[in-house]
Amino acid sequence: MLTNRQIEWGLKPAVFLLALVPFALLAFDAFGDRLGANPVEAITLETGQWSLRFLLITLAVTPLRRFTGWNAVVRLRRMLGLFAFFYLCMHFLTFIGIDHFFAWSDIAEDVFKRPYVTVGFTSFVLLVPLAITSTNAMQRRLGGKRWKRLHQLVYVATTGGVLHFLWLVKSDTREPLIYLTLLTLLLVLRLPAAIRWRPALRAQPQAR
Repeated sequence: MLTNRQIEWGLKPAVFLLALVPFALLAFDAFGDRLGANPVEAITLETGQWSLRFLLITLAVTPLRRFTGWNAVVRLRRMLGLFAFFYLCMHFLTFIGIDHFFAWSDIAEDVFKRPYVTVGFTSFVLLVPLAITSTNAMQRRLGGKRWKRLHQLVYVATTGGVLHFLWLVKSDTREPLIYLTLLTLLLVLRLPAAIRWRPALRAQPQAR
């Protein structure tokens, strides 16, 4: 029988490997020429969506801990956030490197003239300092209060990412609306009234 400690230690590498699966599948399809007629668009879409998914999963960690009492899940939050930034970096590099071939004037024109690019780029910029300060050493250097205040930017960045996807899609908005609904729910669960309310969980006496 595995102990809780052993389960916790095994959970992190398992989640790490699972988080790499989308990247592995995307690379497999890219090298196998299975990305369709517009491979650049396919890579951009996949990396952007996975970045959003990991951001939402990261935001779900705290409510999950509060409402279930499963404290071990907090150990995954930093890694999940960094995977969100990893996929966002791939998304951004695809945009500037493959789609625009590092034509900085064209990139700047897109950023300033297209609202969905503007909000997407802003979200990326906001997440950069969060990734840089994600270590324990940086948390100690900034101090707990300042570090928490800085990392509240994740709410703004995630909202921007959802809006970026919603404004990008021209016809079928069902998927970005799902992300918007999930984000709204996660933000509501952080309201003081929601934090005070918790399911009546009662620890069952264990047989000795």
